Amino acid sequence: MSKRPFPWEDRPKDAVDPIWRYSLNPVMKRNPTSKLSQVYNSSLVPYEDGYIGIFRAEPRDLITKIFLGRSKDGLTFDLDEEPIHFVYEDGRMDDSQYQYDPRLIKIGDTYYIVYCDDFANLASISIGYTKDFKTFIKLAHPFPPDSRNGVLFPQKINGEYLMLYRIADSAAAGDIYLARSKDLRYWGEYSLLMKRTPYGWGKKKIGGGCTPILTKEGWLLIYHGVMDTCNGLIYSIGGAILDKDDPSIVKYRSKAYLLRPERSYETTGHVGNVCFPCSALVDEETGRLAIYYGASDDCICLGFSTIDILLDYIKNN
Repeated sequence: MSKRPFPWEDRPKDAVDPIWRYSLNPVMKRNPTSKLSQVYNSSLVPYEDGYIGIFRAEPRDLITKIFLGRSKDGLTFDLDEEPIHFVYEDGRMDDSQYQYDPRLIKIGDTYYIVYCDDFANLASISIGYTKDFKTFIKLAHPFPPDSRNGVLFPQKINGEYLMLYRIADSAAAGDIYLARSKDLRYWGEYSLLMKRTPYGWGKKKIGGGCTPILTKEGWLLIYHGVMDTCNGLIYSIGGAILDKDDPSIVKYRSKAYLLRPERSYETTGHVGNVCFPCSALVDEETGRLAIYYGASDDCICLGFSTIDILLDYIKNN
């Protein structure tokens, strides 16, 4: 079987950010089909001879759902017309009214989907899984209501699953926490991983982004930070490096953002001034990264970097 194509563009000579934008952004524009109004904040992984993904999309009723999609090259996508339907392990149909911001993570032969839905009329993290992308099983909610931005590590560490998450809207909202589990169902040993910053691009809140990437320096975490301004919120992309054996230890955390909203498709839209990372593809041979991020809650965009560039930038800033 031939190697699947990896989405890539070389860094422009005039680039100043450690993440540079795809010249043909957005890769998924507004109104991509007659039934969907906008698609954004989505997650992609390698699959067979291409890629498969879980996409946050809003039909024309603007009630957000998650859809299955496929791509041969990581640049163009075909989405199913009907949203994913989850079934609980005991056979009950999932009755959630909305789903959003999925992360897709492969562990062993199972693909896990960590996303938000409604629980007790509050945003809450859910975990689903599939082995064939035909049947989708939903676990009970692993965290209490009022939790979001769940990001699962792609392997067990010291015999445990690890999850990043953020309290959504209470007085404690705004920081990233770490939780541990033996079985994905019962979580505990909660710890504070990173606090929002006193000033700057992560002042209002921070939250998980892409699935952590294991590197020579530790776990590379690409996340988002939010700044409140007189003109509203601004969502930027940041980075940190966590200890390989104990990810509760933050070795480095960049004071400077990696990418912020600047282009028109990032500053203007359904919710303007948003760059929201959800997924990163890694080319193991070259260390190249293709980073997918939602822009202005309207479209999917693509940025590029390399593991070495991001590690150096985070350590030196």
